[in-house]
Amino acid sequence: MAVLGIIFGVLMIFMGISLMCTPVATFLSAGYFITIMLLVYGVMGIVKACQKRSNVFDTVMSVLAVIVGIIALVRPGGTLVIDGMLLYMVAFWFVLRGIFAVVVAVKTKEVNRLWVLGVIIGILSVILGIYSFAHPMVTAITTGILIGLYFVESGIDMIVFGTTFKKIEDAVKSE
Repeated sequence: MAVLGIIFGVLMIFMGISLMCTPVATFLSAGYFITIMLLVYGVMGIVKACQKRSNVFDTVMSVLAVIVGIIALVRPGGTLVIDGMLLYMVAFWFVLRGIFAVVVAVKTKEVNRLWVLGVIIGILSVILGIYSFAHPMVTAITTGILIGLYFVESGIDMIVFGTTFKKIEDAVKSE
């Protein structure tokens, strides 16, 4: 598991650098990516409903996801609306990810020498999220860079976790 965390961490760092090098393409592609995710989610939910493994709420949400996905793909500018929503989703994600990073770093400070790095990265992520909420137009221009930075930060976090995985696992087992 530790080696896998390190490998994924390195891959995420490379992917983050790639995203930062093409920020406009990253932002413009994000709407299409989310639209396709909506369609896949909706179709899978409808299949699940046909197999009678879901409730009415899940079925309605799946049908709505397919409808929104089709409208976003067919209507001119539809994916730009999704891009606009993405700006606020990215900001919210940065805040949540930062809070989670701080909590995990503090909880593992007994076995992780680099726990302060996790706290610093978490605080920076929260600040980045708050800034993204306050300035959505600037965020629209820099979304590729922000997502790239997030990937690099997550990659570093995964590498740190991978190098301390055995110690953390032993600490959890002893509790």
